[in-house]
Amino acid sequence: MPDVAHRLARRTAAALAAAALLLLALAGCAADDGRGTAQDVVDQGYQSGDGTRTTWPPDERVGPVEITGTDYEGGTHDLAQWRGDVVLLNTWYAACPPCRAEAPDLAAVATDYADEGLRVLGINSRDAAGAAQAFQRQLEVPYPSLDDTSGAAIAALQGVVPVNAVPTTVLLDREGRVAARVLGLVEASTLRALVEDLLAEEAA
Repeated sequence: MPDVAHRLARRTAAALAAAALLLLALAGCAADDGRGTAQDVVDQGYQSGDGTRTTWPPDERVGPVEITGTDYEGGTHDLAQWRGDVVLLNTWYAACPPCRAEAPDLAAVATDYADEGLRVLGINSRDAAGAAQAFQRQLEVPYPSLDDTSGAAIAALQGVVPVNAVPTTVLLDREGRVAARVLGLVEASTLRALVEDLLAEEAA
């Protein structure tokens, strides 16, 4: 009888272990279903901010930010040509859950305020074209993103304002100066308020 009980206990333990492994596997798939949330950022191998927002009044803004580059479709972009418009820059990469979580809000803002003078540009320093374009198609991103595997665009931005988290959203005023920065996932209400405040400003 003791042997039977021992064998039964071992089988029960093995079954419980297998069930636990199955649950972990299913949880991993769920975390990568393209609908990442702020909670998904733990232990994902990248730095992510906590959504901290910083704004600067006009007389304390630095810049203008000078960035040029080529997007994944081969188009060229130069921020100097966008002077007079408000510019939203967003750093991202395809395997970043908070980047996926905020993408619909960024897409909606880009569409809703395009006629009012908002330009939106992504900056991706990690992905090859295939991964980046798949992200853009899946999440219906309407604005271009620079292929910045060289790191040149990030370096230019870092020279003006720290962007030591992914994602980071930086807003430039109509003169190309840094007016606001959000480290980490940006909430939709925060994003719209920042954009509307800058669109309401007159260019000097």
